[in-house]
Amino acid sequence: MLETVRGLAADLAAATAAAGLTLRGLGIGVGELADCRGGLASGNCVEWRGLPVQETLGAVAPVVFEADVRAAALAEARLGAGQPYPIFLYVTVGTGISCCLMLAGKPYLGTRGLTGTMACSTIVAPCERCGHTTGPSLEEVASGPGLVARYRAAGGEAKDGRAVLAAAAAGNEAARRIVQSASDALGSQVALPVNTLEPGAVVLGGGLGLSEGPFWEHFREAARRHIWSPLNRGLPILRAETGPDAGWIGAALKAADTFCGTNHSTEKIA
Repeated sequence: MLETVRGLAADLAAATAAAGLTLRGLGIGVGELADCRGGLASGNCVEWRGLPVQETLGAVAPVVFEADVRAAALAEARLGAGQPYPIFLYVTVGTGISCCLMLAGKPYLGTRGLTGTMACSTIVAPCERCGHTTGPSLEEVASGPGLVARYRAAGGEAKDGRAVLAAAAAGNEAARRIVQSASDALGSQVALPVNTLEPGAVVLGGGLGLSEGPFWEHFREAARRHIWSPLNRGLPILRAETGPDAGWIGAALKAADTFCGTNHSTEKIA
């Protein structure tokens, strides 16, 4: 994978030079934690720690990494649905689920940059009748792979989360129950940072987050139901406007901020 990315970067550098421009830096969005200095801080999906990543890619141009959810949130803050809101919560729902709080156009990084792992914690729910305690994570319940695994366990067959959504929309009862419980769980978890931090809006992205139909509808209803203050229940809950391109657009913005100064317009980035 590192060699593939290096090849893509080299192609970009060649195309840039052919256009009479200079490639000032590379921004790379990854499904990992990125620290406050733009380095990799985890290896759950892409284990590049310990490899000569900076040397390999830095031979093409200076490189900075950003967590994919923060990159997408940055794109929404500058160019998408988050533009009107100084404070908003971005949530991506797809292969995984993660979030980013945006403050005045910048992602909240925390102490070490290890923010966004909302869906990795287990959901502990003891049954009041039998006392049994379940402990799945939100991703196991509501992500694309989570929907597929739960649907297959119920006897269905689906290649991805969208296929489960399609089955639910077509009237499959097992799929309908799974989609509703998934969106209910997502709504309750998103309501927690809304109750705690009071953002001005919630922006939902990712493959499932941008879907139409029951998942979106149940999610919005559940989120509002779990928001404690009636003053907050009417906050805008929006779909991301930069769509599936949010990650790479945000990575480019991160590179522009890092290597060319801050808050560049799209014309300067182009």
